[in-house]
Amino acid sequence: MFGSQKRFKAFDQKIWLSSPTMHGEELKYIKQAYETNWMSTLGENINEIEKQISEKVGVKNAVALASGTASLHIAVKLAGLKPGERVFCTDMTFGATVNPVVYEGGIPVFIDTEYDTWNMCPDALEKAFERYPDVKKVIAVHLYGVPCKLDEIRKICDKNGAALIEDAAESLGASYKGKQTGSLGNIGCISFNGNKIITGSSGGMLLTDEKNIADKARKWSTQSRENAPWYQHEEVGYNYRMSNVIAGVVRGQLLHLEEHIFRKKEIYERYKNGLKDLPVKMNPYDEKNSKPNFWLSCMIIDKEAMCRQVRDDARALFLPEKGKSCPTEILERLAEFNAEGRPIWKPMHMQPIYRNNGFVSVLGDVGSDIFDRGLCLPSDIKMTNEQQDTVIEIIRNCFE
Repeated sequence: MFGSQKRFKAFDQKIWLSSPTMHGEELKYIKQAYETNWMSTLGENINEIEKQISEKVGVKNAVALASGTASLHIAVKLAGLKPGERVFCTDMTFGATVNPVVYEGGIPVFIDTEYDTWNMCPDALEKAFERYPDVKKVIAVHLYGVPCKLDEIRKICDKNGAALIEDAAESLGASYKGKQTGSLGNIGCISFNGNKIITGSSGGMLLTDEKNIADKARKWSTQSRENAPWYQHEEVGYNYRMSNVIAGVVRGQLLHLEEHIFRKKEIYERYKNGLKDLPVKMNPYDEKNSKPNFWLSCMIIDKEAMCRQVRDDARALFLPEKGKSCPTEILERLAEFNAEGRPIWKPMHMQPIYRNNGFVSVLGDVGSDIFDRGLCLPSDIKMTNEQQDTVIEIIRNCFE
Protein backbone atom coordinates (compact mmCIF):
# COMPACT_ATOMS: atom_id res chain seq x y z
CA MET A 1 0.00 0.00 0.00
CA PHE A 2 2.65 2.46 1.03
CA GLY A 3 5.33 1.64 -1.52
CA SER A 4 4.35 4.59 -3.71
CA GLN A 5 5.58 6.97 -1.03
CA LYS A 6 9.15 6.02 -1.83
CA ARG A 7 9.12 8.77 -4.43
CA PHE A 8 9.35 11.27 -1.55
CA LYS A 9 12.79 12.18 -0.32
CA ALA A 10 13.29 12.69 3.39
CA PHE A 11 13.81 16.32 4.37
CA ASP A 12 17.49 17.14 4.81
CA GLN A 13 16.69 19.19 7.90
CA LYS A 14 13.88 18.18 10.21
CA ILE A 15 10.53 19.91 9.77
CA TRP A 16 9.49 20.65 13.33
CA LEU A 17 6.03 20.85 14.82
CA SER A 18 6.75 24.36 16.13
CA SER A 19 10.28 25.46 16.95
CA PRO A 20 11.65 28.86 18.01
CA THR A 21 12.13 31.42 15.23
CA MET A 22 14.74 33.99 16.21
CA HIS A 23 15.28 37.31 14.46
CA GLY A 24 18.31 39.06 15.99
CA GLU A 25 16.75 41.71 18.19
CA GLU A 26 16.74 39.14 20.99
CA LEU A 27 20.56 39.34 21.15
CA LYS A 28 20.41 43.11 21.51
CA TYR A 29 18.33 42.88 24.68
CA ILE A 30 20.24 39.88 26.08
CA LYS A 31 23.44 41.89 25.59
CA GLN A 32 21.84 44.88 27.28
CA ALA A 33 21.09 42.74 30.35
CA TYR A 34 24.68 41.49 30.34
CA GLU A 35 26.31 44.90 29.89
CA THR A 36 24.19 46.57 32.56
CA ASN A 37 24.74 43.60 34.90
CA TRP A 38 20.99 43.11 35.41
CA MET A 39 21.08 39.32 35.03
CA SER A 40 18.62 38.31 37.74
CA THR A 41 14.93 39.04 38.34
CA LEU A 42 15.02 42.83 38.00
CA GLY A 43 15.80 45.03 35.02
CA GLU A 44 14.57 47.04 32.06
CA ASN A 45 13.68 44.00 29.95
CA ILE A 46 11.26 42.73 32.60
CA ASN A 47 9.71 46.17 33.01
CA GLU A 48 9.30 46.58 29.26
CA ILE A 49 7.70 43.22 28.50
CA GLU A 50 5.28 43.60 31.41
CA LYS A 51 4.27 46.97 29.98
CA GLN A 52 4.09 45.77 26.37
CA ILE A 53 2.14 42.60 27.14
CA SER A 54 -0.36 44.44 29.35
CA GLU A 55 -0.92 46.95 26.53
CA LYS A 56 -1.19 44.25 23.87
CA VAL A 57 -3.60 42.06 25.80
CA GLY A 58 -5.57 44.95 27.28
CA VAL A 59 -5.08 44.39 31.01
CA LYS A 60 -3.78 46.80 33.62
CA ASN A 61 -1.12 44.53 35.08
CA ALA A 62 1.23 41.82 33.84
CA VAL A 63 3.68 39.89 36.02
CA ALA A 64 6.62 38.17 34.33
CA LEU A 65 7.21 34.68 35.74
CA ALA A 66 9.50 31.72 35.16
CA SER A 67 6.96 29.66 33.20
CA GLY A 68 3.34 29.38 32.19
CA THR A 69 2.98 26.66 34.82
CA ALA A 70 4.29 29.03 37.52
CA SER A 71 1.69 31.54 36.37
CA LEU A 72 -1.10 28.97 36.68
CA HIS A 73 0.14 27.92 40.13
CA ILE A 74 0.14 31.50 41.38
CA ALA A 75 -3.29 32.00 39.76
CA VAL A 76 -4.95 29.13 41.65
CA LYS A 77 -3.40 30.36 44.90
CA LEU A 78 -4.66 33.88 44.21
CA ALA A 79 -8.12 32.42 43.61
CA GLY A 80 -7.97 31.06 47.16
CA LEU A 81 -7.89 27.34 46.39
CA LYS A 82 -8.05 25.22 49.54
CA PRO A 83 -7.00 21.57 50.01
CA GLY A 84 -9.83 19.20 49.13
CA GLU A 85 -11.64 21.80 47.02
CA ARG A 86 -12.89 20.80 43.57
CA VAL A 87 -11.92 22.82 40.49
CA PHE A 88 -13.52 22.50 37.05
CA CYS A 89 -10.79 22.08 34.43
CA THR A 90 -10.66 21.76 30.66
CA ASP A 91 -10.30 18.06 29.89
CA MET A 92 -8.43 18.05 26.56
CA THR A 93 -5.25 19.94 27.41
CA PHE A 94 -1.65 19.59 28.52
CA GLY A 95 -1.05 18.41 32.09
CA ALA A 96 0.39 21.80 33.10
CA THR A 97 -3.16 23.20 33.12
CA VAL A 98 -4.22 20.78 35.82
CA ASN A 99 -1.13 20.01 37.90
CA PRO A 100 -1.09 23.37 39.77
CA VAL A 101 -4.52 22.51 41.18
CA VAL A 102 -2.99 19.36 42.66
CA TYR A 103 0.04 21.30 43.96
CA GLU A 104 -2.39 23.12 46.26
CA GLY A 105 -4.29 19.98 47.27
CA GLY A 106 -7.26 20.69 45.01
CA ILE A 107 -9.28 18.06 43.14
CA PRO A 108 -9.63 18.55 39.37
CA VAL A 109 -13.02 17.71 37.86
CA PHE A 110 -12.79 17.50 34.08
CA ILE A 111 -15.25 19.18 31.71
CA ASP A 112 -15.62 17.52 28.32
CA THR A 113 -14.73 19.10 25.00
CA GLU A 114 -17.04 20.44 22.30
CA TYR A 115 -16.64 19.79 18.58
CA ASP A 116 -17.10 23.49 17.64
CA THR A 117 -13.76 24.70 19.02
CA TRP A 118 -12.18 21.62 20.67
CA ASN A 119 -12.36 23.58 23.93
CA MET A 120 -14.41 23.31 27.14
CA CYS A 121 -18.07 22.59 26.39
CA PRO A 122 -20.33 25.23 28.00
CA ASP A 123 -23.25 22.78 28.23
CA ALA A 124 -21.04 20.28 30.09
CA LEU A 125 -19.88 23.09 32.41
CA GLU A 126 -23.52 23.97 33.15
CA LYS A 127 -24.21 20.32 33.94
CA ALA A 128 -21.12 20.16 36.15
CA PHE A 129 -22.37 23.03 38.33
CA GLU A 130 -25.66 21.15 38.76
CA ARG A 131 -23.72 18.11 39.94
CA TYR A 132 -21.15 20.01 42.03
CA PRO A 133 -22.84 23.30 43.10
CA ASP A 134 -20.11 24.06 45.65
CA VAL A 135 -17.36 24.57 43.02
CA LYS A 136 -16.07 28.15 42.83
CA LYS A 137 -13.12 27.94 40.42
CA VAL A 138 -12.89 27.15 36.70
CA ILE A 139 -9.79 26.86 34.50
CA ALA A 140 -10.58 27.20 30.79
CA VAL A 141 -8.00 26.67 28.02
CA HIS A 142 -7.73 28.21 24.55
CA LEU A 143 -6.50 25.05 22.82
CA TYR A 144 -3.91 25.32 20.03
CA GLY A 145 -4.47 29.08 19.87
CA VAL A 146 -8.25 28.85 19.28
CA PRO A 147 -10.39 30.86 21.73
CA CYS A 148 -13.00 28.96 23.70
CA LYS A 149 -16.56 30.27 24.03
CA LEU A 150 -15.64 32.81 26.67
CA ASP A 151 -18.97 34.66 26.84
CA GLU A 152 -20.93 31.50 27.56
CA ILE A 153 -18.36 30.15 30.00
CA ARG A 154 -18.02 33.48 31.83
CA LYS A 155 -21.80 33.81 32.10
CA ILE A 156 -22.05 30.34 33.67
CA CYS A 157 -19.21 31.15 36.07
CA ASP A 158 -20.78 34.46 37.09
CA LYS A 159 -24.16 32.79 37.67
CA ASN A 160 -22.53 30.31 40.01
CA GLY A 161 -20.19 32.77 41.73
CA ALA A 162 -17.08 31.05 40.36
CA ALA A 163 -13.74 32.65 39.48
CA LEU A 164 -12.53 32.05 35.92
CA ILE A 165 -8.82 31.47 35.21
CA GLU A 166 -7.85 31.64 31.54
CA ASP A 167 -5.09 29.32 30.43
CA ALA A 168 -4.01 31.33 27.40
CA ALA A 169 -0.58 29.65 27.26
CA GLU A 170 -1.10 28.71 23.60
CA SER A 171 -3.15 31.70 22.45
CA LEU A 172 -1.14 34.94 22.84
CA GLY A 173 -2.38 37.32 20.14
CA ALA A 174 -5.70 35.51 19.62
CA SER A 175 -8.92 37.42 20.24
CA TYR A 176 -12.56 36.70 21.05
CA LYS A 177 -15.22 39.25 20.11
CA GLY A 178 -12.51 41.87 19.71
CA LYS A 179 -10.81 41.25 23.05
CA GLN A 180 -7.50 39.46 23.52
CA THR A 181 -7.43 36.08 25.20
CA GLY A 182 -5.97 36.36 28.68
CA SER A 183 -8.01 39.50 29.39
CA LEU A 184 -11.47 37.93 29.68
CA GLY A 185 -11.24 35.97 32.93
CA ASN A 186 -10.46 36.99 36.49
CA ILE A 187 -6.82 36.03 35.90
CA GLY A 188 -5.05 35.15 32.64
CA CYS A 189 -1.90 33.07 32.12
CA ILE A 190 0.37 32.90 29.06
CA SER A 191 3.53 30.98 28.18
CA PHE A 192 6.80 31.79 26.42
CA ASN A 193 7.96 28.17 26.23
CA GLY A 194 10.25 27.24 23.35
CA ASN A 195 7.48 26.05 21.05
CA LYS A 196 5.00 28.89 21.59
CA ILE A 197 4.01 31.65 19.12
CA ILE A 198 6.82 33.77 20.61
CA THR A 199 9.38 32.45 23.05
CA GLY A 200 11.84 33.37 25.74
CA SER A 201 13.13 29.78 25.74
CA SER A 202 11.02 29.63 28.90
CA GLY A 203 8.93 32.06 30.87
CA GLY A 204 5.31 33.02 31.38
CA MET A 205 3.07 35.87 32.42
CA LEU A 206 0.19 36.41 34.83
CA LEU A 207 -2.40 38.94 33.67
CA THR A 208 -4.91 40.87 35.79
CA ASP A 209 -6.71 44.18 36.05
CA GLU A 210 -6.36 44.16 39.84
CA LYS A 211 -3.21 45.84 41.19
CA ASN A 212 -3.46 44.08 44.55
CA ILE A 213 -3.50 40.69 42.76
CA ALA A 214 -0.45 41.64 40.68
CA ASP A 215 1.38 42.87 43.79
CA LYS A 216 0.63 39.62 45.60
CA ALA A 217 1.84 37.60 42.59
CA ARG A 218 5.13 39.52 42.54
CA LYS A 219 5.60 38.97 46.25
CA TRP A 220 4.87 35.24 46.18
CA SER A 221 7.05 34.76 43.10
CA THR A 222 10.08 36.27 44.86
CA GLN A 223 9.97 34.06 47.98
CA SER A 224 7.36 36.22 49.76
CA ARG A 225 9.89 38.62 51.19
CA GLU A 226 8.31 41.21 53.48
CA ASN A 227 9.15 44.93 53.48
CA ALA A 228 11.86 44.79 56.13
CA PRO A 229 15.61 45.52 56.24
CA TRP A 230 16.29 41.79 56.56
CA TYR A 231 14.77 38.73 54.91
CA GLN A 232 11.44 38.55 56.71
CA HIS A 233 8.96 35.83 55.66
CA GLU A 234 5.35 35.53 56.81
CA GLU A 235 4.00 33.45 53.89
CA VAL A 236 5.27 30.59 51.75
CA GLY A 237 6.97 31.92 48.63
CA TYR A 238 8.38 30.60 45.37
CA ASN A 239 11.33 31.23 43.09
CA TYR A 240 9.02 31.98 40.17
CA ARG A 241 10.15 35.38 38.85
CA MET A 242 11.43 35.65 35.28
CA SER A 243 15.05 36.63 34.77
CA ASN A 244 15.98 39.82 32.95
CA VAL A 245 17.92 37.71 30.42
CA ILE A 246 14.90 35.60 29.49
CA ALA A 247 12.86 38.80 29.36
CA GLY A 248 15.35 40.12 26.81
CA VAL A 249 14.56 37.22 24.50
CA VAL A 250 10.83 37.83 24.92
CA ARG A 251 11.31 41.56 24.29
CA GLY A 252 13.00 40.85 20.98
CA GLN A 253 10.36 38.28 20.03
CA LEU A 254 7.44 40.61 20.78
CA LEU A 255 8.46 42.75 17.81
CA HIS A 256 7.52 39.80 15.57
CA LEU A 257 4.31 38.53 17.18
CA GLU A 258 1.97 39.67 14.41
CA GLU A 259 4.39 38.42 11.77
CA HIS A 260 4.40 34.97 13.40
CA ILE A 261 0.59 34.92 13.59
CA PHE A 262 0.33 35.89 9.91
CA ARG A 263 2.64 33.04 8.89
CA LYS A 264 0.87 30.52 11.15
CA LYS A 265 -2.44 31.44 9.53
CA GLU A 266 -0.91 30.97 6.09
CA ILE A 267 0.19 27.47 7.07
CA TYR A 268 -3.30 26.65 8.37
CA GLU A 269 -4.97 27.89 5.18
CA ARG A 270 -2.53 26.00 2.94
CA TYR A 271 -3.29 22.77 4.80
CA LYS A 272 -7.01 23.46 4.59
CA ASN A 273 -6.81 24.00 0.84
CA GLY A 274 -4.35 21.16 0.17
CA LEU A 275 -6.37 18.57 2.09
CA LYS A 276 -9.86 19.79 1.16
CA ASP A 277 -10.86 16.78 -0.97
CA LEU A 278 -9.75 14.23 1.65
CA PRO A 279 -12.09 12.87 4.35
CA VAL A 280 -10.53 15.19 6.96
CA LYS A 281 -11.24 18.56 8.56
CA MET A 282 -8.96 21.17 10.12
CA ASN A 283 -9.25 22.12 13.80
CA PRO A 284 -12.33 24.39 13.89
CA TYR A 285 -12.94 27.86 15.27
CA ASP A 286 -15.77 30.35 15.52
CA GLU A 287 -15.12 32.41 12.39
CA LYS A 288 -17.69 35.05 13.39
CA ASN A 289 -16.45 35.77 16.91
CA SER A 290 -12.84 34.66 17.20
CA LYS A 291 -9.46 35.23 15.61
CA PRO A 292 -7.06 32.41 16.55
CA ASN A 293 -3.31 32.81 16.51
CA PHE A 294 -3.17 29.47 14.62
CA TRP A 295 -0.34 28.24 16.84
CA LEU A 296 -0.76 24.64 15.68
CA SER A 297 -2.56 23.42 12.58
CA CYS A 298 -4.41 20.21 13.40
CA MET A 299 -6.72 17.87 11.50
CA ILE A 300 -9.31 15.26 12.33
CA ILE A 301 -10.16 12.26 10.15
CA ASP A 302 -13.81 11.52 9.36
CA LYS A 303 -15.07 8.49 11.28
CA GLU A 304 -15.84 6.47 8.16
CA ALA A 305 -12.31 7.08 6.83
CA MET A 306 -10.53 5.69 9.90
CA CYS A 307 -8.61 2.46 9.51
CA ARG A 308 -8.35 0.23 12.58
CA GLN A 309 -6.14 1.73 15.29
CA VAL A 310 -5.49 0.63 18.86
CA ARG A 311 -3.59 2.42 21.61
CA ASP A 312 -2.57 1.56 25.14
CA ASP A 313 -0.77 3.88 27.56
CA ALA A 314 2.52 3.73 25.66
CA ARG A 315 2.04 2.25 22.19
CA ALA A 316 -0.15 2.49 19.10
CA LEU A 317 -0.82 0.03 16.28
CA PHE A 318 -2.88 0.24 13.11
CA LEU A 319 -3.99 -1.96 10.22
CA PRO A 320 -3.52 -0.34 6.78
CA GLU A 321 -6.67 -0.18 4.70
CA LYS A 322 -7.15 1.14 1.18
CA GLY A 323 -8.75 4.59 1.10
CA LYS A 324 -8.50 4.98 4.87
CA SER A 325 -5.91 6.13 7.41
CA CYS A 326 -5.49 7.07 11.07
CA PRO A 327 -3.32 9.41 13.16
CA THR A 328 -0.83 6.66 13.96
CA GLU A 329 -0.19 5.92 10.30
CA ILE A 330 0.15 9.56 9.30
CA LEU A 331 2.47 10.39 12.19
CA GLU A 332 4.67 7.40 11.41
CA ARG A 333 4.87 8.35 7.74
CA LEU A 334 5.75 11.95 8.53
CA ALA A 335 8.49 10.75 10.89
CA GLU A 336 9.93 8.54 8.13
CA PHE A 337 10.46 11.67 6.04
CA ASN A 338 11.94 13.68 8.92
CA ALA A 339 8.84 15.74 9.72
CA GLU A 340 7.37 16.08 13.21
CA GLY A 341 3.68 15.73 13.92
CA ARG A 342 2.07 14.92 17.24
CA PRO A 343 -1.09 13.33 18.65
CA ILE A 344 -3.80 15.61 19.97
CA TRP A 345 -3.50 16.21 23.73
CA LYS A 346 -4.70 13.06 25.45
CA PRO A 347 -7.67 14.11 27.62
CA MET A 348 -6.92 14.41 31.30
CA HIS A 349 -9.66 12.00 32.38
CA MET A 350 -7.86 9.30 30.32
CA GLN A 351 -4.52 9.89 32.04
CA PRO A 352 -3.57 7.21 34.61
CA ILE A 353 -2.98 9.81 37.31
CA TYR A 354 -6.48 11.31 36.92
CA ARG A 355 -8.66 8.37 35.89
CA ASN A 356 -10.53 8.35 39.19
CA ASN A 357 -11.38 12.06 39.03
CA GLY A 358 -14.79 13.38 38.08
CA PHE A 359 -15.61 13.83 34.39
CA VAL A 360 -18.71 15.62 33.07
CA SER A 361 -20.00 15.29 29.50
CA VAL A 362 -23.24 15.84 27.60
CA LEU A 363 -22.51 14.19 24.22
CA GLY A 364 -20.61 11.09 25.23
CA ASP A 365 -16.83 11.39 25.37
CA VAL A 366 -16.02 14.06 22.79
CA GLY A 367 -12.42 14.60 23.89
CA SER A 368 -11.58 10.92 23.54
CA ASP A 369 -13.07 10.89 20.05
CA ILE A 370 -10.98 13.89 18.94
CA PHE A 371 -7.89 12.32 20.50
CA ASP A 372 -8.60 9.09 18.61
CA ARG A 373 -9.09 10.73 15.20
CA GLY A 374 -7.02 13.91 15.40
CA LEU A 375 -3.38 14.92 15.06
CA CYS A 376 -1.19 18.04 15.07
CA LEU A 377 0.57 18.78 11.78
CA PRO A 378 4.01 20.33 11.23
CA SER A 379 3.35 24.03 11.86
CA ASP A 380 6.81 25.55 12.02
CA ILE A 381 6.91 29.03 10.49
CA LYS A 382 10.34 28.33 8.97
CA MET A 383 8.81 25.55 6.89
CA THR A 384 8.77 26.59 3.23
CA ASN A 385 5.72 26.31 0.99
CA GLU A 386 7.50 23.61 -0.98
CA GLN A 387 8.20 21.63 2.16
CA GLN A 388 4.59 22.00 3.27
CA ASP A 389 3.42 20.81 -0.14
CA THR A 390 5.48 17.64 0.39
CA VAL A 391 3.96 17.17 3.86
CA ILE A 392 0.50 17.49 2.28
CA GLU A 393 1.37 14.91 -0.37
CA ILE A 394 2.65 12.48 2.28
CA ILE A 395 -0.67 12.83 4.11
CA ARG A 396 -2.67 12.42 0.90
CA ASN A 397 -0.72 9.29 0.06
CA CYS A 398 -1.81 7.69 3.34
CA PHE A 399 -5.39 7.63 2.02
CA GLU A 400 -4.53 5.94 -1.31
